[in-house]
Amino acid sequence: MTRYFRPLPRSGLARPKDALPLAGGPLRFTEAVALGRGRKPEVIPAKAVPEAVLERLTGARAPIAGMAMDRVTLMGILNVTPDSFSDGGRFLDPEAAVAQARHMAAEGAGLIDVGGESTRPGAETVPVDDEIARVAGPIAAMARDLDVPISIDTRKAPVAQAALDAGAALVNDVAGFTFDPDLAPLCAARQVPVCVMHAQGDPQTMQTAPRYGDVLLDVYDFLSDRVEALVGTGIARDQILVDPGIGFGKTLEHNLTLLRGISLFHGLGCPILLGASRKRFIGTISGAGTADTRMAGSVSVALHGAAQGVQVLRVHDVTETRQALALWGAIEWGFGDGS
Repeated sequence: MTRYFRPLPRSGLARPKDALPLAGGPLRFTEAVALGRGRKPEVIPAKAVPEAVLERLTGARAPIAGMAMDRVTLMGILNVTPDSFSDGGRFLDPEAAVAQARHMAAEGAGLIDVGGESTRPGAETVPVDDEIARVAGPIAAMARDLDVPISIDTRKAPVAQAALDAGAALVNDVAGFTFDPDLAPLCAARQVPVCVMHAQGDPQTMQTAPRYGDVLLDVYDFLSDRVEALVGTGIARDQILVDPGIGFGKTLEHNLTLLRGISLFHGLGCPILLGASRKRFIGTISGAGTADTRMAGSVSVALHGAAQGVQVLRVHDVTETRQALALWGAIEWGFGDGS
């Protein structure tokens, strides 16, 4: 029976002598939770974790697209679409998109994630040519004007190729590189880092009664398999981000279970990306009905992710999240960015 090991991160200046570094960052852990299908969770000493797993849990993460992975990086969300769930239509105009990217970079985003196809629940697939027309021009302008890398949020190889040609530095696929078989080989050939996300079903159907045997372990196994497949195409493991896909084919309880257990994914040996900003479960819990009123709840989830060692936070509200991280870092370690 497969066993899984979720480290229990600790922050702060007071560190036990036997504490181990979590993913080479500032967090430490002295204990882990041993998990298994049909088994009761068991808290064990960190040094009882198998050596091969411990190496992945503790090892420093390599920089990705020039970004250090030993601190929290904010990925600013920029949807150049008419129908995204939170900001659809606001940045469809290329000048508005570039201005928003410039604003987010100035406010502390270390990466701008540009998407030309909405993947909200129920969204229709966008034709390739339309998606390219939406993203290529703004990405080219951002690559010229900004000092931060640009990622392309797409499931399609032709769109990724156009975006990379325009200056994008990372490919972020919400379909986990299962939608277009040409996408992973393209990324390998271009030697660009990638983010692989879990989703159950496609945007049109994913919220229709999603089911799992054990959502935390099922998502972990999916991401583990996809990482190995990507490595097999020639993409280096240390250039792969993993994203558990909050809200993509998950119920409220599925989302909460993944957030509670998100430190498990450090065992994949890859940096973790968390994208929960303004999503529906935040409104369900908080009573904030519309996406643009969910900033406070989004910041709360982002801080939880940072406290679990998540390296990249995908957010709409860059200014507010950066401010919260600065206060958290000052309180916990005496410096202002949570790194």
